[in-house]
Amino acid sequence: MLNNVEFQQKYSEYHDLLFGFAMKLTRNLDNAHDLMQETACRAYKHRAKFMMGTNFKAWMTTIMRNTFINGYRKRRTRNKVEAPIEDFLFAIENKTINGTAESRVMMGELKEILNRLSTTYRVPFVMFVKGYQYQEIAEQLDIPIGTVKSRIYSARQNMQQMIKENYGSSLHV
Repeated sequence: MLNNVEFQQKYSEYHDLLFGFAMKLTRNLDNAHDLMQETACRAYKHRAKFMMGTNFKAWMTTIMRNTFINGYRKRRTRNKVEAPIEDFLFAIENKTINGTAESRVMMGELKEILNRLSTTYRVPFVMFVKGYQYQEIAEQLDIPIGTVKSRIYSARQNMQQMIKENYGSSLHV
């Protein structure tokens, strides 16, 4: 385990090398400084896990790489909205859209096609369309998640085939 002084000495020794690695990962000066700070905080917090006699530079670069990857994944999956809320008022206004007669007929026909699917495929497909996650469907139906995915895929394929039979190949599904 490293004490505070030993940690500071080793960190200072490899600071420039770590900063170069941070620049290579982020390609941005400000982000590199942020990554350095986050890495230093994490390493200091977990300094008790460092085994004396092992490679400090490798330990620090692993922490930095993992910190960068985790941050990248968070940024990629996070829904970022940078516009003011006023730009999105259209989404919360109470609007009623009435379908045309043609769209109502088509929806009725699609429901009939859906009802032609066997329950084995229809139930997971409908749950998925309603917004359930694969894991939730698997738990509720007490089947493996792979089976859920397979059944939803098969339901889609069967629906597409039945739609093509009803409407011809000119309709893009």
